[in-house]
Amino acid sequence: MNISARITDERVADVRCDDDSLIVDLMDGRTISVPLAWYPRLASATPSERALWEVAGAGYGIHWPAIDEDLSTEGLLRGAPAPFAGLLRSS
Repeated sequence: MNISARITDERVADVRCDDDSLIVDLMDGRTISVPLAWYPRLASATPSERALWEVAGAGYGIHWPAIDEDLSTEGLLRGAPAPFAGLLRSS
């Protein structure tokens, strides 16, 4: 019996935000969409601050330098909101 292993590539291909969601496209074609409210720093950032992101962690992370926010594709795939969201900076 042949069992085909799925090839996954959880590295970041593209990132965007709309008014309510953080949307991350992965290299393997999957798209992750999570509520922006899960990440208070991103939610309180301006659209231009959200648009300025960098690939980090060998492709498995996202860094927003203007707001000093870092997220991993692993955490996004697990559906992990920011810990201690209430303790992050306030506007």
